[in-house]
Amino acid sequence: MVRNNKQTISNMAKGLAVILLFLVIWEIAAIIINNNYILPRLGDILLVLVHPLASVLGGASLAQNAAVSLREVLTGFFCAVAIAVPLGLLIGTSKEVDSYLNAFIQMIRPVPPIAWMPFAIAWFGLGFTSIIFIIFMGAFFPVLINTIDGVHGVRTQWTDVARMFRATSLERVRTVVVPGAMPVIWTGLRVAFAVAWMCVVAAEMLPGTSAGLGFMIMYAYNLGQLQVIGAGMVIIGIIGLGADLLFRAGQARFFHWQGRG
Repeated sequence: MVRNNKQTISNMAKGLAVILLFLVIWEIAAIIINNNYILPRLGDILLVLVHPLASVLGGASLAQNAAVSLREVLTGFFCAVAIAVPLGLLIGTSKEVDSYLNAFIQMIRPVPPIAWMPFAIAWFGLGFTSIIFIIFMGAFFPVLINTIDGVHGVRTQWTDVARMFRATSLERVRTVVVPGAMPVIWTGLRVAFAVAWMCVVAAEMLPGTSAGLGFMIMYAYNLGQLQVIGAGMVIIGIIGLGADLLFRAGQARFFHWQGRG
């Protein structure tokens, strides 16, 4: 336990050192360039960050924009999970279903979520629903593919034992397949959440959007306020890091038997 704690502290220190090095390089470059329209100083970005409840560029505050983006990400992410996991379990456990859907999935999967924007606008109009659709498309396939791979990776010995005890197909899925595939599914959730964040920033740059970190970044770009863009990027990074730490903690807590930290 003590050794694990020391290793965790050591890893955190190494990660922090890299972040500090990046910040130092940024600040030195900003001083050399001496142009806030190209690269803002860290102090200017910090001034935006330390006032999260203040209006930004005459609009919503940093905290309000972050809350809007987080709500959109969570909505699209959970909608994707609710469909992708059951579908992945079905495809992974049924060769017949896989033979029908595999070609279609492999054809649609490489299409960037942003490429769906014109269809999203045409189908749902401008606003919340279109943004959720883009996030959904981004998060859906990482969860689906990892669920399928997780099911295929379940040891046949486990399912054979379940058959020996005359478990039904549904019981085998519930008691053997899902627990066995869950570590890989969890990895898919972790990847999908990161993709969802990338999608929301791009989707919020659509015309007609009035709030969110993506909207704030684009609006700040149009006004040449790069310190606001930097603050928005920091918030996105912090939320992304926090989410990743939660997923890693969940993996260590629930799937330690797999030998991963």
